[in-house]
Amino acid sequence: MKAGFGIAVLLAAFMLGSAAPSLAFTPPPESAIPKGPLGQSIKRGEAIFTATHKNAGPYVGNNLNCSNCHLDRGRKADSIPMWGAWPLYPQFRAKNGKINTMALRIQECFLYSMNGKKPPADSDVVTDLESYFAWLATGAPTGATLPGASYPALPASTTPPDPKRGAQLFAKHCVACHGANGAGNDAAAIPPLWGPQSYNGGAGMHEVEKAARFIRANMPQGQENILTPQEARDVAAYIDSQPRPADPRTLSPKN
Repeated sequence: MKAGFGIAVLLAAFMLGSAAPSLAFTPPPESAIPKGPLGQSIKRGEAIFTATHKNAGPYVGNNLNCSNCHLDRGRKADSIPMWGAWPLYPQFRAKNGKINTMALRIQECFLYSMNGKKPPADSDVVTDLESYFAWLATGAPTGATLPGASYPALPASTTPPDPKRGAQLFAKHCVACHGANGAGNDAAAIPPLWGPQSYNGGAGMHEVEKAARFIRANMPQGQENILTPQEARDVAAYIDSQPRPADPRTLSPKN
């Protein structure tokens, strides 16, 4: 039986003649990290993931950490947990128009979300992150999209996102943690949402729908799903309307 799927629940569903419920995968506990070189690599990967701008500094251009978007150290369902992402690579991505390995996906996160530069694919940074992701996915079926592996989709709407409404919602629900200027609080691990220390215009979170899906499922922390889908889209539109570093793909090459 794969980790994360309760035997008793599945057996009961079988006996009742009904389909088994979809349960989020459960990654292994910290105590299961193996000893030796692999375990050391996993621990380094977790440290990079949770304090990226401190532990992978040469490749990071802002104050963000991987765990700002992939919550609970990449373990939380509905926030693109790494146990859900690892089994799906290699895969084609329309963003760059080619088959992506996990190493390339990591490199592009540094380029866009971290507003930095790509670490070499064979660098310790990429290797340790891959070790951590693979360990989190212990027991997960290769190629399967697991429940909770992405930000939950929102129902379709004919009402366009409105940054003006979003500004009011941001003041009500978000300012207490992220500040009126969106700068966050590095000491408290609260990420900047815009400005020079945030993600750039090429990051996935700069897409209103993707940001809205994340906000709806995960924010404010401890009050998840308090916003309606429309409110989540409005807040995302407001955040994405604020200044941030440019998408590097739009910048002229340096001579």
